[in-house]
Amino acid sequence: MTNVERHQYILKQLKEVGIVQVVDLCEELGVSSVTIRKDLTLLEESGLLFRTHGGATQYNPYTTDRTVFEKEKLRSDDKNRIGKKAAEMIEENDSIIIASGTTMQSLARQIMPKGNITVVTSALNVAMELIKYPSVEIMQMGGTLRKTSTSVTGKYAENLLQDFYCSKLFLGVDGIDLDYGVSTSSVQEAQLNRIMIDTAQKVVVLADSSKFGRRSFGRICGFDKIDVLITDDKVSAGFVESLEKAGVSVIVV
Repeated sequence: MTNVERHQYILKQLKEVGIVQVVDLCEELGVSSVTIRKDLTLLEESGLLFRTHGGATQYNPYTTDRTVFEKEKLRSDDKNRIGKKAAEMIEENDSIIIASGTTMQSLARQIMPKGNITVVTSALNVAMELIKYPSVEIMQMGGTLRKTSTSVTGKYAENLLQDFYCSKLFLGVDGIDLDYGVSTSSVQEAQLNRIMIDTAQKVVVLADSSKFGRRSFGRICGFDKIDVLITDDKVSAGFVESLEKAGVSVIVV
């Protein structure tokens, strides 16, 4: 395979999947990692992709803050599958925290409560999805409203969590980077998320595959704080392997 043919293959994979890993490309193309890294560097210099840890993406790895109304239109099928799988983890008489984000809203839509459950949430759209169920007690956190995410941040929300300890936290993120960890576009939300993590027995991250290889301004935590990650089947096998080596249980739907 010539240089041009390899480059065309890499760009085709990026268009279809959104992200590629060096280890996967080496196996698929039968060349060394040195060759693939040179290919990726050349393509990045040509403005055709962005390099990431161990691979490349067609998206700028440094995420920007977009409104929830924009985000909910993106990867909706993937988010619904992820939300449905996460909803299966909720048990009767559970007390859970649901953070903010459109994937969290997809989770809330998929919850079919069996018996009573208590939901602590910072997100107005999550509360509105669950308000129809008499058996779901909703603890709506207060604070400063972020209009882009329809969720609250700040000391009022942080102080409320001091009175609770929940079995599970369902957390949405804007970026997942093997060096940087998981992150979100808001520093205030990242701070609240860290307190949520300390308030939960198990941390479950819900993220579609477009979030991999990306970083946002506010770092939430490293992978040592995450128990389970649920994502879609477009995720790179290299990312899954790296996360599992870091002790994260990865569920692909």
